[in-house]
Amino acid sequence: MSRARQPPLVTGISPKEGAAWTKVTIRGENLGTGPADLAGLSICGHNCMLTAEWMSASKIVCRVGPAKDDKGEIIVTTKSGGLGTSTVSFKLLKPEKIGILDQSAVWVDEMNFYDMRMDRNKGISPLSLRPSNPLGIDIDKGKIPQKDIELIFPGMSADFTSENFSATWYLIENHAGSSFEHLKIAANNLKKQATKKNEGSLAYVKGGLSTFFEAQDALAAIHQRLESDGTEKVEGSMTQRLENILNRASDTADTLFQEVLGRKDKADSTRNALNVLQRFKFLFNLPLNIERNIQKGDYDVVINDYEKAKSLFGNTEVPVFKKVYAEVETRIGALRSLLLEKLLQTPSTLHDQKRYIRYLSDLHAPGDPAWQCIDAQHKWILQLMQNCRDEFISGQRVSVGALDLEETRSSALGRISHAASLKRGGSLRSPQPSTSRFETPQQVQFVEKLSDVVIGQLPNFWKLWISYVNGSLFSETGEKSGQVEKSKKNARQRQNDFKKMIEELTSRLVKLVRGAFLPATLPQGDLRVYGGWENKTELTGAWLTQIIHTVRGCHEALSALEIPNDLLQVIQDLLLDLRVHCLMVTLMHTAEDVKSLAEKEDWVVDNEGITSLPSHFEQCMVQMLQSLKEPMEIKVGEINVLQLDQVQDQAAELSVSIMKVFINCLDQLSMKSDGDIDASLNISMELSSPDRFACIPEGFRPTSVSTEQRLLIILSNCHYLERRTFLNLADHFEKHGLTGTEKITRVSVDAVRELDRKLFEAYIERRADPIAGSLEPGIYAGYFDWRDCQTPTGVRNYLKEALVNIITVHAEVFTVSKDLVPRVLSRIVESVADEMCRLMQCVSSFSRNGALQARLELCALRDAVATYLNPNSNASFKLALDSLPQLHSGGDKKLVEELLNKFKSSMQLQLTCFQPSNIQPVKR
Repeated sequence: MSRARQPPLVTGISPKEGAAWTKVTIRGENLGTGPADLAGLSICGHNCMLTAEWMSASKIVCRVGPAKDDKGEIIVTTKSGGLGTSTVSFKLLKPEKIGILDQSAVWVDEMNFYDMRMDRNKGISPLSLRPSNPLGIDIDKGKIPQKDIELIFPGMSADFTSENFSATWYLIENHAGSSFEHLKIAANNLKKQATKKNEGSLAYVKGGLSTFFEAQDALAAIHQRLESDGTEKVEGSMTQRLENILNRASDTADTLFQEVLGRKDKADSTRNALNVLQRFKFLFNLPLNIERNIQKGDYDVVINDYEKAKSLFGNTEVPVFKKVYAEVETRIGALRSLLLEKLLQTPSTLHDQKRYIRYLSDLHAPGDPAWQCIDAQHKWILQLMQNCRDEFISGQRVSVGALDLEETRSSALGRISHAASLKRGGSLRSPQPSTSRFETPQQVQFVEKLSDVVIGQLPNFWKLWISYVNGSLFSETGEKSGQVEKSKKNARQRQNDFKKMIEELTSRLVKLVRGAFLPATLPQGDLRVYGGWENKTELTGAWLTQIIHTVRGCHEALSALEIPNDLLQVIQDLLLDLRVHCLMVTLMHTAEDVKSLAEKEDWVVDNEGITSLPSHFEQCMVQMLQSLKEPMEIKVGEINVLQLDQVQDQAAELSVSIMKVFINCLDQLSMKSDGDIDASLNISMELSSPDRFACIPEGFRPTSVSTEQRLLIILSNCHYLERRTFLNLADHFEKHGLTGTEKITRVSVDAVRELDRKLFEAYIERRADPIAGSLEPGIYAGYFDWRDCQTPTGVRNYLKEALVNIITVHAEVFTVSKDLVPRVLSRIVESVADEMCRLMQCVSSFSRNGALQARLELCALRDAVATYLNPNSNASFKLALDSLPQLHSGGDKKLVEELLNKFKSSMQLQLTCFQPSNIQPVKR
């Protein structure tokens, strides 16, 4: 379907070598549109136009003329394409001279012999002109190549009848191996032949003298007889007398039988008229028969009768026949108009279209009915597509269920060939999204309907064109070669026009779909024609997936018809944009879904210390990736959208935003107001109950969740996200082909770590500050003075109260997640140790009893929380002890040790939780 006529190209010649005047068949491309278009043909530089016979645009037959070049190209020149080129060459062979009596499979040029025979000065027999062996000795062919001899004797010839005869060449070629004695014998033979030739000429003339004399006597006798007949003056010549006698006899016969012959002529006229009516009743009844058969629809009978009448009476000069035949032509003209009207009616089946085109062709309708039908079908399909959009925009169509759409599409799919169905691998429909059957969006219904139109009409339109190109519209058996060739010629001339039609249809399809789903990709001018969907429902990724499936099915159906891929490229571009749009919309909608996950938080903690929120988040992401599986699937001819740099960046950014949205949800949950949460929930009171852990059911669900508990639960969830969820999602991303997984994971982990740090600091602030703040008032309760105090009797209550508060925090954290206990307790202990160090360093001086009391309490606190000491808390305890006076007497050391053991014994039950070996998960 090239837009301009290409120059001729010769791709083959058969045979590839031969002598002059060899008949060859030339094959190639664009060898002209007809005999008149062929302007020139040369082979090896010789003009062969006189013998050229144009057969088709790919075949020419001609004879090779004598040329100077041994080998050369075959150049074809046409008026439409200009000077052509050749990919093959022809080798011209110089034939050996053939004697008059020698057998030959080709025609022999006898011009030289003819000229010699016509020479009247030589009376020799033609058979003696060219003896096969003039020397009369055995021929001994040499082995010297022909080309080498031609180079030695340029312009000469070994043919002794040629003007450029070279005796040396002849001897080298025919007698290279002959001895000198044989050559002497050959010279004597030539002398004898010359003597015989002179004697033979005279004998040849003498032998034919009697024949010449007999012919001369016969001619003289004829001449004498004719002269004697012409001398008689009365009756004229012999032939004249005979003519007069015959004329008189005819006149006498006419006089005798004039009346009888008159009646006979009249009877013959009547009889002839009846015979004519009887003999030609076919013609006289034809107008009425045509009318009846048209009414019955028997167009084949009408055409056969018309062809018969046209062959018998088309060129008649009889007035009555001409009058009746004119009436037949009038009826046939009306039939042509009727058939053309039926042909251009829409809708119509491909079978009916072919039938009407064949009828019009057989009736020799003016113009090109096949092309008129193609043009009408093209305009009708365009109008159907536009009407489909206008109906939905104007609201004339109501929502239909998924089942109704399925039934509608099944009729269109039935018109696709079985082979196309096999290529597509199944139905064009995918399962509807899980919504109500009566909630199918208008845009989805529109694409389904538009696909029905394209799949239902475009295949027949393409098949009609193919039939037009190969001539099967007029003959499936090749019987009507004239019409077939005419059809093929017209099709070649209209290839570009039909290509534009297909491009317009596919472009209209793409623009209508873009107007409904991708209006931003259309120019402003096209939006007014193909847009107008602004007020319709915004589609989700599931509906867009169905749209992609429908458009893919439409593309596969058209590809199965073997429509060139360049004409369907616009649909591939549309699919690419739809897939990218579906990816972005799905990611954005997923972000909205993730944002609403905060409402599903029930604060129920499982054995691992997490709630169902991370699981909900992971399920939401996995469902998103599953929904993207079909749009991201790479079909034949499609590209991987995830390999496009811009798409990669956008998808990665949206994925990161989804992660940040979820982390932000966790942050918002941590700052959520208590509402009906009982802020007075005192966990420490529950610690006094021996069965405080037995009351916690499996799947801890507190009746009210404090702010501190929410912080701990969210911290546990953050730890699980970093440790499990984000890694699982990274695996899912890689499995589904999403790129930028490392970046997404890195940013997500950084964000969740930042949230973890923030929430952890908030929890420590809420729990550590009250404990550390209660130390100073407890130490100096009752006006206690380090410089004036009694001998220590044990650890004071303020320290026990601080330890109980730390145990309360331990229980609170352990109830949510035992993995958080070391981290939280270490910071609580660090805060308490720092405060104790500050208080000890602020004391100006200690009495002996005061130093013993301070050392006892510091050691008791340090030993009780030894499991959770870190470098900072160890340093604080060391500084605090260093600020105390040193114990010098063994009695003081013994007293401190006894009081310390007494404290550990009395607080053994409470201090058990601080022992690492006893940290066991609570059975839930």
